[in-house]
Amino acid sequence: MSLSTPAAGGVVSRVDAAPQDAYNLPLPFGLHRLTQALNALGTLLIIGLMLLINSDIVGRTGFDAPVRGVTELVSLSIVGIVFLQLADTLRCGRFTRADMLLDGLKRDRPVLAARLQALYHLLGALLMAVILWAAWPSLIESIASREYVGALGDFMAPVWPVRLMMLVGLGVTALTFVLLAVMDLQRGQRLATRREKAQ
Repeated sequence: MSLSTPAAGGVVSRVDAAPQDAYNLPLPFGLHRLTQALNALGTLLIIGLMLLINSDIVGRTGFDAPVRGVTELVSLSIVGIVFLQLADTLRCGRFTRADMLLDGLKRDRPVLAARLQALYHLLGALLMAVILWAAWPSLIESIASREYVGALGDFMAPVWPVRLMMLVGLGVTALTFVLLAVMDLQRGQRLATRREKAQ
């Protein structure tokens, strides 16, 4: 990010200005493309659910023939959608957080603000890793026991695809947290170097 400033003789020069945080910036290794793809997949699942629910309503009210398994599919899919869209929500800076203190530090002590954000992102990565570790056995058990929702002979849907979506979402979110922390630390270092040169 850069700002244009008029220099001597009316010539415009480019002065680099560090962004205030790492959100909405391209992630290293092109990971932002993966988070966007998972977000798009979650959106497609939402559209699919809308079509399924509307089909059930039309079939139920117009033809007295409801679509079987709608309730089960909706309850399963919502969980998967949340985890698929988690990483891109983080990358865009849309996680819920209280940042009154951080906003003040960004103005007055930007180096400290960058390091605090790095700490926040590292703690977030640790939390995602703990949840991922705890959720992994559930996927294995779900596949081994052929866990399903619905009623035998009426409608049955396997549970493991949703558990897999959860693990993929958690893994990508943890990696996004780590990369954001690295970007925060790099930004803090650049700001500190710039401040030392200015003194």
